[in-house]
Amino acid sequence: MAKTYSLFVGTYTDGASEGIYKFTFDAATGNLTDKALAAALPNPSFLKISKDKNNIYAVQETADFDSLGGGVTAFKLKDGLLELQNSMGTAGAHPCHVSLSDNGQLAVSNYTGGNLAIFSLGADGELGTNRQILDHKVLDTTKTAHAHMAQFRRGGLFTSDLGLDAIKRYQLQGGEYVPAPQASIDQPNGSGPRHFVFGKEDKMLYVINELNATITVLERDYRGEYHDIQTVETLASDYEGERACADIHLSEDGRFLYGSNRGENTIVIFTVDRNTGELMLVGREGVRGNWPRNFSMDPSGNFLLVANQRSDNITVFKRDVEQGTLEFLNEIALPSPVCLEFLN
Repeated sequence: MAKTYSLFVGTYTDGASEGIYKFTFDAATGNLTDKALAAALPNPSFLKISKDKNNIYAVQETADFDSLGGGVTAFKLKDGLLELQNSMGTAGAHPCHVSLSDNGQLAVSNYTGGNLAIFSLGADGELGTNRQILDHKVLDTTKTAHAHMAQFRRGGLFTSDLGLDAIKRYQLQGGEYVPAPQASIDQPNGSGPRHFVFGKEDKMLYVINELNATITVLERDYRGEYHDIQTVETLASDYEGERACADIHLSEDGRFLYGSNRGENTIVIFTVDRNTGELMLVGREGVRGNWPRNFSMDPSGNFLLVANQRSDNITVFKRDVEQGTLEFLNEIALPSPVCLEFLN
């Protein structure tokens, strides 16, 4: 018997949305039901659930949480309900991403602020008052820093900076993060690295570039440094409209890579070569909506759900696990959805 899962959705609240919403997802039918407001919060555009499923964290993508910028909020997850723990300022405007480490730390990427805030978490998952700020604005005097995503990995921290056209790397030293030996993985000017995902036991790194609509494939060498080995286009060759790539995900088995194209309003699909990690185009599927932001595969891996920000809907696709292709199933209305996070 197929399971049901809770789906939490982060939104923008400058319209009809009020905060974080919760749905029930049926992994047999692909249907979303039981829509409910889980927590009222301003612009909770990105969410992250802890591995132990006890907490959920949400950014407040604003510039006025306090005098320094936006905020981040911790909730306790109890019987599928959200119980507010605490909120903290992120020391930068418009935080757009949050991630968790395996040792009780949380990183927030401040897009307009051009920096990262790293918090220690308390025993109950609450946000600690001590934070470290990694300021990207001091790294380049000609470009404008826009930290977009961070991920704890291999005892360090990787972060994409769309404005600096680079993936910055940090390592933990004396309880703080400092630049790693490969401090910057520079990308072409104007590429705009936005989100990334690791594959093949971290030997491969896949970066989706918002501004030039490409995905860069990088491989780790014997020294632990990453180097570009392939760049692929995400858009159809005859598409001439607005280009603004957003999210990227690998299937659980590592065989397929997906990316979202805002503007073209598609999900691009690639196969991943088992030996080299390189990508080969399978095709594109229209999202049945406008401005696809984040998307997510459900815990069964049989479905892919897309948050279409400007058309106020979430669309559900059946995923062919052997071919990687997508087939539209249904949709549900929700104002300004951005981030989809399953509780499983």
